[in-house]
Parts: sequence; C-alpha cells; structure tokens
Amino acid sequence: MRKKLVVGNWKMHGSRAANAQLLAGLKEAGPWNADVAVCVPFPYIAETALALTGTAIAYGAQDCSSHEQGAYTGEVSSAMLQDIGCRYAIVGHSERRAYHAESDQLVADKAKAALAHGVTPIVCVGETRAEREAGQTEAVVKRQLAAVIHTLGHCTGEMVVAYEPVWAIGTGLTATPAEAQAVHAVLRAQLHAATDKSGAMRILYGGSVKADNAAELFSQPDIDGGLIGGASLKAGDFAAICLAAAH
Repeated sequence: MRKKLVVGNWKMHGSRAANAQLLAGLKEAGPWNADVAVCVPFPYIAETALALTGTAIAYGAQDCSSHEQGAYTGEVSSAMLQDIGCRYAIVGHSERRAYHAESDQLVADKAKAALAHGVTPIVCVGETRAEREAGQTEAVVKRQLAAVIHTLGHCTGEMVVAYEPVWAIGTGLTATPAEAQAVHAVLRAQLHAATDKSGAMRILYGGSVKADNAAELFSQPDIDGGLIGGASLKAGDFAAICLAAAH
C-alpha cells in the first residue's frame, strides 16, 4: 500500500499573519495517517519551517531553478531549498508552463536539479480543455512525463507525479474519479515501463479537490493523494482533505 500524500500549493497567497493562523490550525487538526506538506511562497519558507518544527507536516517550494548557482537574478536553487530544509519542490505546474513558457525539457532539468540536492520534485502534467476535447489527453501527459523520465533515468522512481488537468485548476470543475483514474493508470503504466520502483511511486491528483470530493478521488487505485490549491488556504478545508486521505 502506498501511503497517501497531500500537498498544499498556496500559490501567490499569504501574509505573515494569515500563514501563522493557517499553520496553527493545521497543527491543531493533525496529525493524520497520511503524509502532508505545504508548498509556500519563497519569502515564507523559513517562517513556515520554524512554525512546523516538531510536527510531521513537511514543507517545500513552488518552483526551483534548473541551475546550480550563478548570475540568474530572481532564481532560487535546489541547494538553497535543501539548505533550509525543504522536502519538496513543485516543478512544471501548468501555470509555470503557460505563463512562463516552461518547456517539457526545462521542467525535466528542474526535477533533476531538485533530486541532486535531496529535494523531491513534484512533477506536474496535464492537458488543456482544447487538448482533452481533441482526444489528446493521453498523448499530452505521456509527452510531458517522457521528458522527465528520459532526463532522470535511473532516478525516475524518486519523484512524485501530479496529474492536474488544466481545465480543472481553479475553475470549480473536477475530473470525475473515473476520468482521473484513467489518466493515472496511463501514467502508472508509463512509469512501470521506466522503473521497477513504479509500484511505490505516488501519483497525485490536482484540480479543484475539495473536502466533499476528496474521499472518492483518493479511493481510486492509482490516485495516491492530492496537490491542493485553493482549499489548502483554509485550515478546516485542508484538514478535511488530509483526513479523507488518511481513510
């Protein structure tokens, strides 16, 4: 059995006061029989680390550079993330791919850089509404994942994969459990062909996951938890999703 993993992606939200209140609420609600993490904006990682000291909740970043160090103004390296104790870094989120023109290869290079410093990359894949309606879902997610598998090679088994249909992110639309499971099964098969660790790898679902649909999504055989956006900003909502994962 793969232990469920629930990761909150705060995106560009938060303040020192709001974060403190949110984290206090999570600490009060937990622990859960699931792995839980929050990926927070860069300025708040150190304070989050301090707030979560002594808890089982992990923390991480929402991106990382593909470079080790150097003249890359505004970039944050995986070595820096490791230095402040980050366990995870989200790479290839659809918002990065769309708004910052990140290519499949750049996402793969970021994943490789993260692993080189002991930070687990959460590699996001997913199709747009137009791609889904054109019947291209499987081809798109397999292309996105193939670039990472090719780049990571024997380290493929060390990443987390997140399937996030772009059309379901922040829209209130959600893939049905059967629709999500179908894509997760495709990804699992692709990972199985690439690494003998595929059975232990976790594939998360992201896309308007809420307390009232989490349990049914997480009950699918190849859905191992969630990458949670808006619902991760409210302690009660996020805690309820974590509880659903624990069961």
